[in-house]
Amino acid sequence: QVQLVESGGGSVQSGGSLRLSCASAQITFDYYAVGWFRQAPGKEREKISCISSNDDGTNYADSVKGRFSISKDNTKNTVSLQMNSLEPGETAVYYCGAGPRCDEDEFEYWGHGKQVTVSS
Repeated sequence: QVQLVESGGGSVQSGGSLRLSCASAQITFDYYAVGWFRQAPGKEREKISCISSNDDGTNYADSVKGRFSISKDNTKNTVSLQMNSLEPGETAVYYCGAGPRCDEDEFEYWGHGKQVTVSS
C-alpha cells in the first residue's frame, strides 16, 4: 500500500503563487515518474506536469508552460510544483501521481489531493 501525500496549496488571489509538494514513505521517487494533475468540478482530470525517473526530464501542459515549474529533491524524496501567475480558472483539486513513465496518464499511485483556490 503505497501512499503519496500532498502538502501546500491553499488559497490565493489571481496573479499570485502557490507551491505544492508530494512525498512518499514507501517508494523512492528517483525510480518513478512523478506527475501533477488537477481536476476542477465538472471537468476532466488534466495532467499539468511530470518529471521523469532517470534523467529528470520535465514536461508541461501548454496551459501552464512558462508559469509552473516541477522539481525533484532526491534528498528529501519529494517532488514539488511551483505555480506562478495563477488564474481563477485553475481552481481545482491538485493530485500527485507516481508511475513508470511520464507519457501516460494512468499512474499507479496517487495522493488524496490538495485544494487550490484562486480568487478574482
